Amino acid sequence: MTATDPALTALAQGWCALSLLHGRIEAHIERALQSRHDLSVREYSLLDVLSRQHDGEGGHLQMKQVADAVVLSQSATTRLVTRLEDRGLLERYLCPTDRRGIYTNVTEAGLKLLEEARPTNDAALRQALDEAAKNPELAPLVRAVETLKAPVPA
Repeated sequence: MTATDPALTALAQGWCALSLLHGRIEAHIERALQSRHDLSVREYSLLDVLSRQHDGEGGHLQMKQVADAVVLSQSATTRLVTRLEDRGLLERYLCPTDRRGIYTNVTEAGLKLLEEARPTNDAALRQALDEAAKNPELAPLVRAVETLKAPVPA
């Protein structure tokens, strides 16, 4: 295949469309969360992921799992956790069975903020998808997003 191969060109155009859709959605949600709740998309995502932990078997996530879930490096995730901890939205504590492990939990204040921000996030997502659906090049991607289900962790 050459750089001008039609299959590669189509693939690149598809990737650009997907990237454009993602960027538009994230920017729309970011503006809504920042203006109403002083939260970034990444902060909201982190609170959401950590709020779904539980005390049962495999219920607490390791930092690598959290980083993967919020699509950040481990070091960026640690910095994000620290920022939210400084705001009183998260707390860290030692694993009771392995003193090397550190767990991160959402505080009551974090859960309250997440509960307040969830409708904003959901409405902004819907608005961004509805706006993108008006673009004929993005409409098929919007339909695909609307039918996807989150993958079940292995």
